[in-house]
Amino acid sequence: MATTEECRSALEKLSDNMAGANGDVREAAALDRSLSCRITDLDVTFVGRLQGGRIEVQDTLQGPPREKAEIRLAMTGDDLVAMVAGELNFAKAWGSGRVKLEAGLRDLFRLRKLL
Repeated sequence: MATTEECRSALEKLSDNMAGANGDVREAAALDRSLSCRITDLDVTFVGRLQGGRIEVQDTLQGPPREKAEIRLAMTGDDLVAMVAGELNFAKAWGSGRVKLEAGLRDLFRLRKLL
């Protein structure tokens, strides 16, 4: 099972990957939205912002997020680490229910370019 630190590192790597992207991916990552990533098996939530093409983690909370973020992810720590490492396809994981993504309709259309 992935640790909280491994999950934080995976989010940092994802942020770096998005910041270095070009074209449609860079455009999709250019949103300015509140973000939460709930790691279900560790019962922790990373909260922050997707801003300027980067994920800025501002806090790590025990349990579910206290406020509803504009973009919400939920998955196990192992799935987060595997997705960032390229070992798990996001679209397949989302389609099978292993990963949950909630956002407004416009944001979902933009975020699909990242997926």
